[in-house]
Amino acid sequence: MKGRILVVDDEPAIADSVGYALVEEGFDVDVVGDGVTALDAARGQMYDLMILDLLLPQLPGLEVCRTLRAESDLPILMLTAKDAEVDRVRGLELGADDYVTKPFSLAELVSRVRAILRRRELDRNSRSTTTRAFGGLRIDLTMHAVEIDGKPIHLTPSEFRLLALLAATPGRVRTRREIMQHLWQSSYVGDERACDVHVSNLRRKIEPDPAKPTRLVTVRGVGYRLLAV
Repeated sequence: MKGRILVVDDEPAIADSVGYALVEEGFDVDVVGDGVTALDAARGQMYDLMILDLLLPQLPGLEVCRTLRAESDLPILMLTAKDAEVDRVRGLELGADDYVTKPFSLAELVSRVRAILRRRELDRNSRSTTTRAFGGLRIDLTMHAVEIDGKPIHLTPSEFRLLALLAATPGRVRTRREIMQHLWQSSYVGDERACDVHVSNLRRKIEPDPAKPTRLVTVRGVGYRLLAV
């Protein structure tokens, strides 16, 4: 597996070790040390993934994530402090695809990178399939487009994969573990609470009242299912 990765971290020791590990795995890597330069690089070059530290000079990582997600579907893997749960949740809410907490093993980081790139490739290869429609929801798997009652809805890559999974078997309950394994294409799912954040993000876009969901509903103690409404 090859790909071009942008590493954004202002700590040279971390940036250099991450960059070296990825190059050793066959990836092309660029490294930058601040948020403004990161945005300029992402806008001016073609990358397959951004590894983004949240504590950056000039422009915080969360702002980089927010700005980039409004412009691009480039996958984002966050690097966060071990005790920064609020930042992790906020990053996921802003559209980041995954996170790794510091300190982390380079083997784990490379594994997460491969999982994100693998599912992106699977997304591309699945575009020969058609559409799924029920209730007011229409999912075009070829174009990666979603409409509700004829109105286009913009989803991040992770949100789209979550919706497509649930829509493949409407009414079937999917556990949090199933969902995260599908999103990460890995048996290692990390913190399953990340699933709840992705679901919450998706509800804000497909539910008339996200606080009282009728389409993407919770099955208490089990997981989630999608209903036709």
